[in-house]
Amino acid sequence: MSDADNTSPSPKRELAVALKYDGTNAPRVTAKGTGQTAERIVELAMEHNIPMQENALMAQTLSQLELNEEIPPALYLAVAEIIAFAYYLSGKAPGR
Repeated sequence: MSDADNTSPSPKRELAVALKYDGTNAPRVTAKGTGQTAERIVELAMEHNIPMQENALMAQTLSQLELNEEIPPALYLAVAEIIAFAYYLSGKAPGR
């Protein structure tokens, strides 16, 4: 999750949050940071063709979680929409 997407010119990222979803458990925060750390998170995502979605409010909310913490149930629907978007962009479907 990033507050900037990977299709626009490279503006400064103020905040980026990465999630990992294994298809079984709730998604977890695997990286988060501001400034140069946010830039590096976005660079790594781009290098590995990991879909990104611009959503500053969600990034801010997720950044309040601890690293490796599962997202809380209150965020399941919002994060599910982000994961569905990532699957769509990747041409994948859950469970494959």
